[in-house]
This record gives sequence, structure tokens and C-alpha cells, in this order.
Amino acid sequence: MENSRLEQLFLSVQKPGRYSGGEMGSVYKDKSKVDVRFAFCFPDTYEIGMSHLGMKILYGLFNERDDIWCERVFAPWTDFEKVMREENIPLFALESRDPISEFDFIGFTLQYELSYTNVLNMLQLGGIPLKSKDRVGLTPLVVAGGPCACNPEPLADFVDIFFLGEGEEVDLEVIDLYKEYKAKGGTDKLEFLKLAAKIDGVYVPALYDVTYDAEGKVTEYIPKDGAPKTVSKRVMTDLDKAYYPKNLPVPFTEIVHDRAVMEIFRGCIRGCRFCQAGFIYRPVREKSPEVINREAFDLCQSTGYDEMSLSSLSTSDYSQIEPLLSEMIEWTGKEKISLSLPSLRIDNFSPELLNKMKLIRKSGLTFAPEAGTQRLRDVINKNITEKDIMKSCATAFAGGYTAVKLYFMIGLPTETDEDIIGIARLGQKIVDLYYNVDGRPKGKGVNVSISVSTFVPKPFTPFQFCPQISEDEMRRRQQLLRDSITTKKISLSWHESKISSLEGVLARGDRRLGGVILKAFELGAKMDSWDECFDYDIWMKAFDECNLSPDFYKSRERGPFEVNPWDHLDYGVTKDFLLKEYQRAKCGVTTQNCREKCAGCGANKYGKGVCFEKR
Repeated sequence: MENSRLEQLFLSVQKPGRYSGGEMGSVYKDKSKVDVRFAFCFPDTYEIGMSHLGMKILYGLFNERDDIWCERVFAPWTDFEKVMREENIPLFALESRDPISEFDFIGFTLQYELSYTNVLNMLQLGGIPLKSKDRVGLTPLVVAGGPCACNPEPLADFVDIFFLGEGEEVDLEVIDLYKEYKAKGGTDKLEFLKLAAKIDGVYVPALYDVTYDAEGKVTEYIPKDGAPKTVSKRVMTDLDKAYYPKNLPVPFTEIVHDRAVMEIFRGCIRGCRFCQAGFIYRPVREKSPEVINREAFDLCQSTGYDEMSLSSLSTSDYSQIEPLLSEMIEWTGKEKISLSLPSLRIDNFSPELLNKMKLIRKSGLTFAPEAGTQRLRDVINKNITEKDIMKSCATAFAGGYTAVKLYFMIGLPTETDEDIIGIARLGQKIVDLYYNVDGRPKGKGVNVSISVSTFVPKPFTPFQFCPQISEDEMRRRQQLLRDSITTKKISLSWHESKISSLEGVLARGDRRLGGVILKAFELGAKMDSWDECFDYDIWMKAFDECNLSPDFYKSRERGPFEVNPWDHLDYGVTKDFLLKEYQRAKCGVTTQNCREKCAGCGANKYGKGVCFEKR
């Protein structure tokens, strides 16, 4: 379709900037002069995808090379999808507006399980056969990475290659192999996949057979054609030498996180037993303050952003946070650039850090106690006390803050009604604290915002063995919490229970769920992470038609010797360690963080990071 006609159609839908491309920082190349074209697909809307740091890193990294052109592709919102289907417009990349079927690689980043039907929808919109076995030619190759790739089995029928772990090196190694294979005249897809499977961090599901017992539990993964028995994740061991973009596309339209983002370290020292990211990104590796400062300055200069966010799983755990802020304040103040520090820990929010934050940005503070009682915080290994919580809130209030947001979960292992009521009691204690703190803003009230998500057991965590509570029980506990809050100074929000329930199924699903995902998509499921699009009944019908039970995946405890659908993948943390942590959780015994004492998780095998920083 001609560009003029396409641009007319953009104007017929909401937010045409989602589809137009042309942003400052976009990369354009002569497609006749590149060897490999890579369509980087984010299976959600432009606003969500353009806020994702990993996409920006790989977009810049690939395009640094003259022989690769990486372009961006996002899931169209329902209004433009309708236009695309009516006008027979295939899904296209923003830069060239070429159909994704013309690319060598179609790469998806898998950030959350409820994007899986969007993967299928985008392939279908691109005219691409959905199942890997039906794509007989060498190209396009459908590849995927991201945190959900740590259990790739639900999408095994649809994806040719999964990249495990961090992609900066392994992605390029596969692209180079592809170039070499084509240069030698290779055209056979299966032959190429066998070669790719020899690269560390590459998982080719077609090269593994799966057996099940009479109950439907996985009994074995059987590699074939030379595929490795276990596939290990890839890790960037030196972040100071890792690629980081000096420039990036700057959206015309508003996105969720519309600011420059600076990654300061990967991983987390804490070992919260529910947190998948805290385990799959081990070991902790920090960037030096000098590199962070230089890269942040370059990024702000090139993009024109007046806000910079320091990104990590726990920003205040960065070992040199105060010296780093001192360095950055010197130029951000002059340039009128504000700094934001998300993911602050309650137990190391110091008056010194508060004083630094006063110089950079003033807004509500966010902390994550996760549980309302000390007993349950010990079970999940949060390693903070109520004294820590109250001290940090008092520091914030004395420093002029009037709003605090607190994140909690319900449905955690061993949780009782007393733990639920404890969330409300803790919120009330913080409200009362505000009015008894010297130095608080006079004449202003306090707002304590409590946001509650439902616990979802995830692979490669100590709680991967746990059952998830039922939807009825989720709703009962949500209502109990609501009834326990007696002041308007506390606001409460929570996640939809049915969405959390489906996430619990997909997170620990096996390869048979591919049939359910396909059936749900055929019945109309897509954009499942959006409340206005999510249809739980469609998914339940898909399970019925595939003769599978959601409860099998989410409502039973998994034994220590059961073969999990991800046990043939190695993310650096051993199953024995996870079992040990699960038993410690049941006993309410905490484990020290990685800087205090090595717990023997297995991640020290990489030879870098916090495991070795004091040696």
C-alpha cells in the first residue's frame, strides 16, 4: 500500500503516532545494502513497548552494525487492527513500513505471560504461519527472549529459537551464524536450527521430545540431533563494557515511561522468595559511577529528555548510590534535568539519600513491604522489619513528603487472615505516624496508597513449588482487606483476580498449553493484559476444548522430584538451592542477602558480580 494511503488510514484511528514512525533517533538504512533484517516485535502497544529498556538496547546494538537493520514492530490497538484487516494491510515495521514477512528474523520480547496471544495475532497479521513446523522455509525465523523465556514451553510450538538470559552477545552470534549459513548457500531451516542449538544460550524446542506420565506431569525432556541436554542462560559479566545506546527513538506521542533510562546494575542481592527477576538475573553486576554518569549525560544530550530514571531491581542497593548522585547532580541541575529513583528499599532509605533526592526530584515515595506482618515477611525473605518501615516513612515525612505508596501481595504461601488484616493495620500506623513527626508539612494531610497484587508462583524461585490460591479465595481476601481499612487517608487498589489466575497457569505451563493458547486466540483472545480486552470465559472454553485443567497447573503443590517444564534450562540457580529456600520459608527462617553471606545459590559459577566483589 502506498504511504499516502496508509497515512490517511492512520488519521482514522486514535493515536496515529503509534504507527507513523519517523521519530527523532529512528534508524534508516538502504535495505539493499544490509545482509540481515531483524523485526524487533513488542507484543503490546507502542506506549508500552517504547518504554521498555531492553528493546532500546538491542535496537541500538543491532543498528550499530552496517550489515544489520533492526526495525521496530508493535501490536496494533483494536481500532487499527480492524482497519488493517479490512484494508488487507499486513503488519509492518515502523521504519521501512515493509511487511514483517520480508524480514530474516521476527524477534519477540516476552515480558509477561498475558502477551502470548498477541504474539500469535502479530504473526497472523503479518501473514506468517503460526506454528514453527508450518514455516518450512529458512526465513523468516521466529525468535524470542526476555524474562518469560525462562519457561518457553507454552510457546514452544510457535517459536523457532529462544534466547535464554541476556541477549547482547547471543543474539548477534545467531545472526552471524545465519549470515555464514546463507553465504554458503544453506536453505534448510532444520539444518540451521541444529547449528544454532550449539551456541550457548540458544534453546530450539523442536530439538526436544517431551514425555508425560498418566497424570499429565512431565517425565523427561529428550534432546535429539545433537542438542544439549541442558541449555544455560547467557550473562554479560562486565556491564562497563556492555553496549548502551547513546541515542534512541524519541516518541511523538506520550508513552508510559517517557524519559531517558539509565541502567545502573543487573540482578538483586536480596533473594525475596517470590521474585523471579531477583533469581534469573543473578549474579548482581554493577556499572561503575563513571560509566553511568557518562552514558546518562550522552543520552540526555542526544534525546533532549529532561528526566532521567536510574533503573535496577533495587536502586538504593547500588553500592555507590550517594557518590553517583553527587556526580550526576552537578550536571543535571545545570541542565534542569530531574532524576527519579524507582525501586527503593525500605531498610536503606537514609536521611542522606533523602537529602540527595530533595535536590533532584520531589514526588511521592514508593516502598514495597510486600506483607503486612513480620511472620509473613520472614516467610518471603523480605528481610525488613516494621521498625525499618516506620523509620523510612518518618524520614520521608520529616523531609516534606506527604504521600507514600506501598506495594503488597496477597495469596503468599502460609498467609492467614491475620496477615491480610496486618496490611490495613500497617497502613493505619503510617497514617498516625505522619501526624506525630516533627518537621512534617503543616496544614497538609497524608495519603497512604496501598496497591495489592496477587501472588503468582514463578519458575526459578523458591516458590515455584507452591500452589496458587483460587479466584474465590483471592476475592475473599481482597474484600477482607477492604473491610479492614477504616480511614479515607488510605487508598486501596488491586489486580483483577482472573487475570492473576491465568498468569499463574501460563507461568508454569508445559508444552501442551500451546494448544490452549492457539484455541483461545482462535476464539478471539488478544490484548489479555488490558482489562477492556480480557475475556476469561474464552480461556476457560479453550481449556475445555483442549481437555486440560487450569487447576492442574496452578492449584497443586509440586513435589521436589517432579520434572518441571523448565528443569532442562539452567539460569544459574540450582533446584537444590530453591528447594532448600522453600523449606526455610515454611519454617519462617530468613536468608542473608548476597553481600552479607553467600547462600550457595549456584550463580558464583559465572566468576563475576557480587559473588566475587570482595575477593
